Amino acid sequence: MKIVSYNVNGIKARLPRLLEYLDEQKPDIVCLQELKSSDETFPEADVRGAGYGAVWHGQKGFNGVAVLARGVDPVERRRGLAGEDEDLHSRYLECDVGGLVVASIYLPNGNPRPGPKFDYKLRWIERLRERARDLLAEEVPTVLAGDYNVIPNDDDTFSVRAMADDALMQPESRGGYRALLAQGWTDALRTRRPKGGVWTFWDYQAGAWQRDAGFRIDHLLLSPAVADRLVEAGVDKEYRGREKASDHAPTWVRLR
Repeated sequence: MKIVSYNVNGIKARLPRLLEYLDEQKPDIVCLQELKSSDETFPEADVRGAGYGAVWHGQKGFNGVAVLARGVDPVERRRGLAGEDEDLHSRYLECDVGGLVVASIYLPNGNPRPGPKFDYKLRWIERLRERARDLLAEEVPTVLAGDYNVIPNDDDTFSVRAMADDALMQPESRGGYRALLAQGWTDALRTRRPKGGVWTFWDYQAGAWQRDAGFRIDHLLLSPAVADRLVEAGVDKEYRGREKASDHAPTWVRLR
C-alpha cells in the first residue's frame, strides 16, 4: 500500500500534474494540501474519472485539504481541529479508508515572525498534538500526512544559514514537532533516511530547483501499529521538475 502526501499548490492549476501522477504511480491513498479551491469548485469529476474517491475541505483561494483513495470513497471522521472556534482555515481533514485512519494536514507557515501568524502556528501545533494524543488513545492504525511547515533538523535543509530566521526552523516550531513525535509517532522518511539531505520542497524563486536548494517539510507520521508495517519511504522528486509543477514533490510511505 502506497500512501502519499502531496501539496499541490492549487489543485485547479496543477490538475494535469495530479492526474498524471495518479495515472503513473497509482497510489492507494493521497493526502492533498493547499487546494486553493472552494468546496464547490473542487474537481470531483476529474478525480473520480481517474479512479479515486475523495473527501475535501476547501477554502477559496487559500489552504484546503483532501483525502483521495483508489477505488473506494474515504469516510470522513473529522474536519478542522478543536480548541479555537474562530479558526476558519481549512487545514485538517481526517478520514477512514478501509480501517486505516489518515489525516491530511496543512500546518500554518508562521511567517513573518515574531507576530500573530507565528503565534497562530504554535497554537495550531498544540491543537494538533491534542488530536494526535486522542488518536493514539483510540489505538487505531493512523497516518498523519501533510505539509507541516517545519524543518525538523539542520540536515533537513540545503542551508541552515539561509533558513535561520524563518518560522519553519525556529526552536518553538521544532519543539512542537518533536513533542508530537514524543507521543509515539514515527517520522517515516527520517526513519528510512536518517542521514538527512532529502528535500520535499524547492521554492520557485532564485533557481532553487535547478540548484537543488530545498528542504524537508512534508512528513508522514505513523502510529505504532502502522510503523510496524513500514516497508519504505521516499520522495517522487522528478515530479517537481515537470512543467507547471507544484513547488512540493509527492512524499510517500509504502506499507505491508
